[in-house]
Amino acid sequence: MASVEAASASSTAMALDSLEKTRPSKISVTQARFENSDDIGVFVTLTNSYCLVGIGASSDFYSIFEAELLDLLPVVHCTIAGTRIVGRLTVGNRHGLLVPSTTTDQELQHLRNSLPDSIKVQRVEEKLSALGNVITCNDHVALVHPDLDRETEEIIADVLQVEVFRQTIGEQILPGSYCVITNNGGLVHAKISRQELQELSTLTQIPMVAGSVNRGSNLIGGGLAVNDWCGFTGMSTTGAELMVIEGIFKRRQT
Repeated sequence: MASVEAASASSTAMALDSLEKTRPSKISVTQARFENSDDIGVFVTLTNSYCLVGIGASSDFYSIFEAELLDLLPVVHCTIAGTRIVGRLTVGNRHGLLVPSTTTDQELQHLRNSLPDSIKVQRVEEKLSALGNVITCNDHVALVHPDLDRETEEIIADVLQVEVFRQTIGEQILPGSYCVITNNGGLVHAKISRQELQELSTLTQIPMVAGSVNRGSNLIGGGLAVNDWCGFTGMSTTGAELMVIEGIFKRRQT
């Protein structure tokens, strides 16, 4: 059984790597609105292996995500702790998904049934339960709230297979709210010094840039969901903001 699971995980990884090589360098960024909210990142968790979308939006909203993603990865309609704000309560990458302790058994089982077998789904006992606000990660590193429990830090490193750094983002203690990173780059809120930005880039080993979403909002994580080849942001995001997003998250030639 173990060898079969290992072969399946290896096959999935090879397929994703193959897809990465064929995708264009410029990412596709689509604007959308969840009911009357432009805070796409509140209701969506997007990785290179899956996408979680909160239940309750119109069929048009779901169709936007499915048109971009469904041929490449599962789009899972779900709730976490009975709420739709899945993007603020969960965090994950191509290796795993972390959910708060308030996630019900039924919700947990639905996620495990809907996601690829290679994705490890784990409930976390953490007092800072809005995991999407206190953690931002890609497939290699995670930036986390300075006061996160040590046990949570170990779970992040194990399940998501990342190096974990306790980090503020320009004096803000919620990395997941004020910063979004992929394997290609990172966008942080505008009220950060040039020196801090350079330090973050050195720490994460990806290019970083300061910017905003939804016409000047510094809550980057709440207004943007992005992976290595596509992104989604609110209808209020301006053309200038879109140019910054498309530029920093574009695929890097290796």
